[in-house]
Amino acid sequence: MKNIQITGWCSRFIEEQVQEGDLCIDATAGNGSDTLLLSRLCGSTGHVLAFDIQRDALDHTKEKLLKESPFQNCKCILDSHSNMEAYASPDTVSCIVFNFGYLPGGDHTISTRIKTSMPALSSSLKLLKKGGLLSLCIYSGGDTGFEEHDAILSWLKSLDPHCYLVIKSEFYNRPNHPPVPVLVIRLK
Repeated sequence: MKNIQITGWCSRFIEEQVQEGDLCIDATAGNGSDTLLLSRLCGSTGHVLAFDIQRDALDHTKEKLLKESPFQNCKCILDSHSNMEAYASPDTVSCIVFNFGYLPGGDHTISTRIKTSMPALSSSLKLLKKGGLLSLCIYSGGDTGFEEHDAILSWLKSLDPHCYLVIKSEFYNRPNHPPVPVLVIRLK
């Protein structure tokens, strides 16, 4: 088995979830890898909304899509993920992907923060349809600290177990505060 990174681990579950025609959200577009994956999976009849607050991130995402996606099914949105409810209706989204932290290769002083991430997570639960998947890659330590990491994990633990299945995993033997992959499935 090849060396698996957190995004690759989460992608395996995203691939099982997303079907042709689905509506998906990449809440943190970054360099566009998850947006591209969602685009390919939801196909020509599906749609992807990709959010980022950095124009450079959206430019990278658009470039990647133009080069590698066979579909024109993505809308790149220069806006905070905390505003995603303005772009999608409740109970309509199959998969929402978050990568918390900073843009790989970008300015480390610009990163996701509690003040927008927590409202975005709450919104995501409203937008997910029954059976929908929330995929979270939670980075911490170094530049971004632990405040957001701890707040997200606390919030996840508080979710109603009758409504949401939360699966938290960890890279148990990796040093230096490895990222935490989490999957949330809406049950009803």
